[in-house]
Amino acid sequence: MYQDKTLTCRECGAEFVFSGSEQAFYAEKGFQNEPGRCPSCRAVRRNSGSVGRSDRQMYEVVCDQCGVTTQVPFQPRGDRPVLCRECFDRQRQMSRY
Repeated sequence: MYQDKTLTCRECGAEFVFSGSEQAFYAEKGFQNEPGRCPSCRAVRRNSGSVGRSDRQMYEVVCDQCGVTTQVPFQPRGDRPVLCRECFDRQRQMSRY
């Protein structure tokens, strides 16, 4: 039903094939637009998003429950308790029951 199409990458200008099976996948997922980037540029763009997370500013705090020094990705305001990962996970599991 779908036939291969040759598209031009808006990022690098290279031509790439948008295969019939990829078109069927896009249709199945309800995607309305064809890809604008070649697979290489899509991979670079996808992987560059995770770099920003590692550059995130961390704040050193003392866990309000166990007293261990840890880092959190937000600046505590003092109006709520701040927990280390272990205490946070333990509290979350207890609240499920």
